[in-house]
Amino acid sequence: MSPITRRQFLSASVAGLTLSTWPVGKLPAAVGANEKVQVGIVGLGSRGFNLLDAFLAQSNVAIVALCDVHDLHYRDRSWGQGAPMGLQPAVERVRKSGSPAPRTTSDSRELCAAGDLDAIVVATPDHWHALCTLDAIRHGKDVYCEKPVTHLFGEGQRICEAVAKHQAVFQTGSQQRSDPLFQRALALIESGVLGRIERIEVGLPPGYAEPQDSVEVADTPSGLDYDRWCGPAPKLPYMRARHHRWWRGHRAYGGGVLMDWIGHHNDIAQLSLKTQGPCEVHAVEWVFPPTDVYDTPAQYTIACRYADGVTSTISSRNSQGVKWFGETGWLYVRRGHMEASRPEILKGLPSLPKVEATVPHVRNFVDCISSRKECIAPAKAAHQSITPGHLGYLSQRLGQKLNWDPATETITNSTVADADLKSVSYRDGWDDA
Repeated sequence: MSPITRRQFLSASVAGLTLSTWPVGKLPAAVGANEKVQVGIVGLGSRGFNLLDAFLAQSNVAIVALCDVHDLHYRDRSWGQGAPMGLQPAVERVRKSGSPAPRTTSDSRELCAAGDLDAIVVATPDHWHALCTLDAIRHGKDVYCEKPVTHLFGEGQRICEAVAKHQAVFQTGSQQRSDPLFQRALALIESGVLGRIERIEVGLPPGYAEPQDSVEVADTPSGLDYDRWCGPAPKLPYMRARHHRWWRGHRAYGGGVLMDWIGHHNDIAQLSLKTQGPCEVHAVEWVFPPTDVYDTPAQYTIACRYADGVTSTISSRNSQGVKWFGETGWLYVRRGHMEASRPEILKGLPSLPKVEATVPHVRNFVDCISSRKECIAPAKAAHQSITPGHLGYLSQRLGQKLNWDPATETITNSTVADADLKSVSYRDGWDDA
């Protein structure tokens, strides 16, 4: 499908070009406490299926619409093996839950404009996050968007503005905020058990050091609308090494493993500091893979300094998770594990149940749709927690340390760098995709 403007799209409905099953033009009414929240999901890869299951687990949610540009694909490297993904398997998953079969489309605009939906879940590759989210908010929808909240810094500013303007309920998929173990770690830090925090190590996984699948330029698979998959991003020649689960290795579509995980562990680190962000960011290590298939770092270290003197390193060299160093010891947490420099720090704490944090995170979003309260992972915090990653990429490219004012979101030592950071450009014809 060739890209069209929203005005053309809405005009087409008058000419009978939109499916009659998609009610357009009616904003959803406020959801009552005893009513089911009508949800549509955009993006049905691995994470989209995780979220589909989490929303199906909510008794007051109905999955009524699904969107993906691929009818059927698979999780494993060898296609035809592994867990099936895409529209067809997602419809079957909903049916097996005992719910009616949802409507389907390959065009996210149909979900965003549908008058019977209360909320949109955005689980697309990163380069589609902003356009889907902004379209949904403009149509009166609440949004659950996966992290990183946006692919480009300037997109994050636009989403924060739209959420505030339209009073949308917004939840970012930084589900560690809903994990009891990370909540305990944050409570311990706030209690002052380590004294004043002096530095933090944020450990993220390394990036792709080599191609993760075939690098042969190939025809697009049957059932895939590759032009729409690329959407606002450059349309690179199709190859499996940078499609589906491997797309984030190329900057056209994602920010590498760095941006995939910074919205988890750095989100927790920055939340503990109760700050809008660092005042200084410097990319001190950036190791690219020896292949032109990917252009995101295989190894990386970003040094940050905060206004109160706390320093942090966001690095693939650190142990994955968050480690706080204070005046009287350290505390380390990762998914499913916590340890400390002194036994008494953790002594006597009751055991915690093992929780897949996505389910309570989704629950928080659904509850806030009814209450109209702010979610546990709001847009502004999500934007701020990944900003050091955006700044790190720019610092590496320019070869300089960046001084940052988190309150005004301004690079103060380079007007050129500041303009570069905030620029947003899309492939021709997809600005209003």
